[in-house]
Amino acid sequence: MSTVNPAHDHEEGATMKTLAIHGREDIRWEDREVPQPASGEVRLRVHYVGICGSDLHYYFHGANGEYTIREPLTPGHELSAVVDLDPSGRLAEGTPVTVHPARYGADVPGLEDRPHLRPGGDYFGSAATMPHRQGGAAEYLIVEEQMIRVLPDGLPLERAALAEPLAVALHAVHLAGDITGKRVLVIGAGPIGLLVVSAAAHAGAATVGASDVRTEPLDRAAALGASELVLVGRDSIEDESYDVVFECSGVPVSVTQAVRAARRAGSVVQVGMLADAEIGVNLAPMLAKELTLHGAFRFSTEIDDAVAMLAESDALDSVISHTIDAAEAVDAFRIARDSSASAKVLLRL
Repeated sequence: MSTVNPAHDHEEGATMKTLAIHGREDIRWEDREVPQPASGEVRLRVHYVGICGSDLHYYFHGANGEYTIREPLTPGHELSAVVDLDPSGRLAEGTPVTVHPARYGADVPGLEDRPHLRPGGDYFGSAATMPHRQGGAAEYLIVEEQMIRVLPDGLPLERAALAEPLAVALHAVHLAGDITGKRVLVIGAGPIGLLVVSAAAHAGAATVGASDVRTEPLDRAAALGASELVLVGRDSIEDESYDVVFECSGVPVSVTQAVRAARRAGSVVQVGMLADAEIGVNLAPMLAKELTLHGAFRFSTEIDDAVAMLAESDALDSVISHTIDAAEAVDAFRIARDSSASAKVLLRL
């Protein structure tokens, strides 16, 4: 891959660099034309893009669940940027921002307060639709005005790239209801699990436990407020020992563990993406314990809470383990895949 060669000219025909996944383990640092914003749109100069689990699936497998790459896909829905051009004049050039990466479908009765669940929407960096919804791993990006969140003074762009995944974590915690004073377990201490640990502690949980198959993620969880650490294969989790369990690994055996670990009349929030297939899970304890099982899907307005939380302190900087130039995307994706070596990996554009 070549080095970054930013566009010095924003006129039509000027070029920029963008990442494009063409298929399994085929990502390219390509020249594209700098896009021009239309009315109601803003052009951003992207600075940081986080690598998410879905991005890893698209790169290493050429598909994320049932969504297969059918044309070159620019990944990235976790991003921070500055305003490059706002035709309306509302936002000055250089204004630091992050982006809510969703466009919602048409109104559906009963989903007024959950627009993210409406069918027909899309999301940056997704192959769910054709043509694909291109993502943010490009030097310049066009977004709709309502997607922009201006950053508070003092919030660094690098940390602001965590706003989208932190919003996912805050939404999951929100689904569990009031967790003040409760015992909480987070299964899977990858990037989302780490942010759920932090979000749960921020929401007032009395105790936050974390489990993982590796020691390195557990060390990171401890730094964010987890006080009960469980190394899978060495330690055990007592049945009915937690009020709320957040399953963040997406591994079937962990779903079974979550159901066992939840107390009677407790809750399990499924945050980790599960395979789109028949899987072996033992849900029998749900009945006798009258558990509530929540599915968690992205978020609605929680990105605003995420921005505010990130502005409060630098505590979540530790979630970012690597910042790597986008031109070195192959190395970045390799590192992001290794949970021993990394937590959240950011691409620098």
